[in-house]
Amino acid sequence: MNFEHLIQINDPLNPLVEDLTRDQLWEGLVLRAEQPQLFVLGLDSCTILSRTGSTLERELHYGHATVRDRVTLQPKDSVRYDILATSAHVGGSLTMTIEQPDSLQLFLRFEYQTTLPTTDERPADNDVRQTQEIVKSAYRESDIDTVRLIREYMLDRHAPDQLH
Repeated sequence: MNFEHLIQINDPLNPLVEDLTRDQLWEGLVLRAEQPQLFVLGLDSCTILSRTGSTLERELHYGHATVRDRVTLQPKDSVRYDILATSAHVGGSLTMTIEQPDSLQLFLRFEYQTTLPTTDERPADNDVRQTQEIVKSAYRESDIDTVRLIREYMLDRHAPDQLH
């Protein structure tokens, strides 16, 4: 199953949403790659097994389950997560790409490629279709939460010191 969607980071028409810079968004994506337990519900810990250039090999611990993945960073552009499929969990990839069509707008594109079957691969299977919609909804909610957390962490980190 493939799925992609776009989340608007800056909205020039909404003064209530504080803008992030491309650098702040990138810093948040790196934070998510290096400390995913801050972003992923149910993740107990993350061990970075190796770091070479722009690639991290990680081991993610969810209770008794362990997932290994590779994170590839394209500085200030994109982060790609490649998860190896095992008998216990679905494999696939997630790519988060920063898009900036002009100086006022900033977006984050999420692209998923999984080993889940699609309805194209099996004739009109309602169970497959229902599973796809549940997974897409979960991805979308998780991504909205990721952007919310990046915004919180970056705006807190870059806020001017306030006098008390």
